[in-house]
Amino acid sequence: VSNMKSMERELQCPVCKDIVKQPVVLPCLHSVCLLCASEVLVQSGYPQPELPPEPNSPASTPNTRSPRQARRPMPKADRIDRALRPGFGTYPGRRRKEGPTQLMLFPCVPCGRDVELGERGLVDCMRNLTLERIVERYRHTVSLGSVAVMCQFCKPPQALEATKGCADCRASFCNECFKLYHPWGTPRAQHEHVQPTLNFRPKVLTCPEHDQEKLQFYCKSCQRLLCSLCKLRRVHTGHKIVPVTQAYQALKDKITKELNYILSNQGTVLTQITQLENAITQTEVNSVGAREQLAQCVRELMALLSERQAMLAQGLESSRQKRSEALANQVAERRSLLEHAGLMAFTQELLKETDAACFVHAARQTHNRLAQSIESLQSFSLSADPSFRHFQLDVSRELKLLTDLNFIQAPLAPVIDTQRTLAYDQLFLCWRLPQESSPAWHFSVEYRRRGVVPGGGRLEEVSGTSAVIDRLEMDSVYVLRVRGCNKAGFGEYSEEVYLHTPPAPVLNFYLDSRWGLHADRLVVSKEQRCARSVPGLSLLQAADRALTSCHLTADLLVGDVAVTQGRHYWACSVEPGSYLVKVGVGLESKLQEWFHLPQDMASPRYDPDSGHDSGAEDSSDSPPSFTFLTMGMGKIYLPPSANSHHGTANHRDGGITNGNGPSSPTGVTYPLPPRLGVCLDVEKGRVTFYDAHSLRPLWEGPVDCSAPVCPAFCFIGGGALQLQELVANRNADQTPVRRVTIQSRVTKLN
Repeated sequence: VSNMKSMERELQCPVCKDIVKQPVVLPCLHSVCLLCASEVLVQSGYPQPELPPEPNSPASTPNTRSPRQARRPMPKADRIDRALRPGFGTYPGRRRKEGPTQLMLFPCVPCGRDVELGERGLVDCMRNLTLERIVERYRHTVSLGSVAVMCQFCKPPQALEATKGCADCRASFCNECFKLYHPWGTPRAQHEHVQPTLNFRPKVLTCPEHDQEKLQFYCKSCQRLLCSLCKLRRVHTGHKIVPVTQAYQALKDKITKELNYILSNQGTVLTQITQLENAITQTEVNSVGAREQLAQCVRELMALLSERQAMLAQGLESSRQKRSEALANQVAERRSLLEHAGLMAFTQELLKETDAACFVHAARQTHNRLAQSIESLQSFSLSADPSFRHFQLDVSRELKLLTDLNFIQAPLAPVIDTQRTLAYDQLFLCWRLPQESSPAWHFSVEYRRRGVVPGGGRLEEVSGTSAVIDRLEMDSVYVLRVRGCNKAGFGEYSEEVYLHTPPAPVLNFYLDSRWGLHADRLVVSKEQRCARSVPGLSLLQAADRALTSCHLTADLLVGDVAVTQGRHYWACSVEPGSYLVKVGVGLESKLQEWFHLPQDMASPRYDPDSGHDSGAEDSSDSPPSFTFLTMGMGKIYLPPSANSHHGTANHRDGGITNGNGPSSPTGVTYPLPPRLGVCLDVEKGRVTFYDAHSLRPLWEGPVDCSAPVCPAFCFIGGGALQLQELVANRNADQTPVRRVTIQSRVTKLN
């Protein structure tokens, strides 16, 4: 009984707030009394809907209708008004003039929005027979205001209380009348008997559009019940339609599983209720503390204002005293010039002296005083400013600050600077706060490998707006995000940024120009990370000696590190306006030998159009001694394949190909990427070139790694390149010492 009483709220109509009677299911799946729904529609301006007829039984006649039905409370006007408040509900009196097929809109209170009923309104809304049965059991269990149901076939005044109801006869009987009207051996004996009631419902749901057609199917696409005729409609073509028994079993299994899960986790529910109650208590306690802190801050402000007011008032009073004293002295001085004043009287007495020597001896001081008084009289000005115009306070800024005085807000989500964020030897993450954001005390950076759930990565606390993250795995995608923190707590996380680490450890090296044959044309920066080739007078002199093109002026730069083992990666950027720049690797000894000998004009390795340069064209069985890719004029040339030297080129997924098939026999030309990456695998004798921005493979080929191999760069004509700066050196004040040295060069330079 207690369980039944506790569910009374589930049985209430959202309009009249009473237990539902003849509930209908709205398209939003909420149930409402049929009479309440019709009254709300009438109040909305729709015509009186056609309600389904009362059950055709003696119980529905005016003489025997349920007294409780007669006493049923009507929806209160204020509740209907609340359902039809401005902005919620419709005013269809004007709309109906727009067209004959106006959809009815019902203002559903639980949804807080208008629900479309369709053209036929409540006729399309089927009764919730299951809810009616639950209400019937509820009333029978708790006897909530129920009245005795009398037998409808006993003759008064000897009418007995009904004990059974017949769903087929739609009437209630006492035991004797039930036996009388359902004799054994007749079809009536098979009628279904139910609890006695005055409100019989249909035994089954029937289609509202096709009379007496049972609802035997369920359309999963439309999520509605269908009869056999509805199923044939074109609107359900291609929909997933199942028998209603199958939908019943599936939905019943789901609800049973959900119910069992909740019942099996009652301890969790109780624990969460305890946490919520504790949170409510803490909310009250913390709000009192916050209110006291607010009052304390305001008191401190007022105390500081009072102290400052006293200090400023003291300065004002001191200035007033000084000015009053100066002006009083000036008044006394002017009063002494009046006729009846002491100085004038003394001067008049002084003029009565006839002895010349005595007069001169005594009158000189008086003469000086009179002269000063005359000068002061002629150039009169106040000795002090009475206006106090310099003692005005400008509190506009302070008033604005006080007006804007508010609780501290957590920082907004930072914005990642994608132009400066990159992954090289380490990850460098850069961000900024939006202008309207509150300041942050520090930032929390979360980084994780892709595939790890958010929150499962590592965190770093950073005080600035950038972070350097090391100890990462190679050839992996990392997901990074950052959020700010201040006194109000942590703010929202920024959008996630994905960074792909290089396929191999980064090789740190500097440019070595000691091998260059034309040092007057080749300029290397002080940091030895940038180089520029500027053809000049020597090019013209070479043209005088031989009729040839400018590719004779090939200038070589190599890295100051040679490697003999492992996998290594580095990146550089080539100036788009460069004529021809070749980037690659080669055997240290062979590069020294070939670039020191007189250059063979017919050798294809110096042909600027070959794209891929090899130092071993004459031997097809051995890998080349050096391998380059050619860039120039904003383009990069990708050779067709590497099988002319050794095997077949290994194009990784995502590499550039020509069209849908293999690369063209003559190679392809693509726009120059912002940065070019080079990955050398010494053990496999392979070198792979990447678009360093997206780490997409461009081309792969063999290279001889039987001896120390070093990075190499060749300039033909004017051009410039810049080695990618290590993240570890980003904040260094001076050029750092070399950090990666696999094996220093042992070949002596000639």
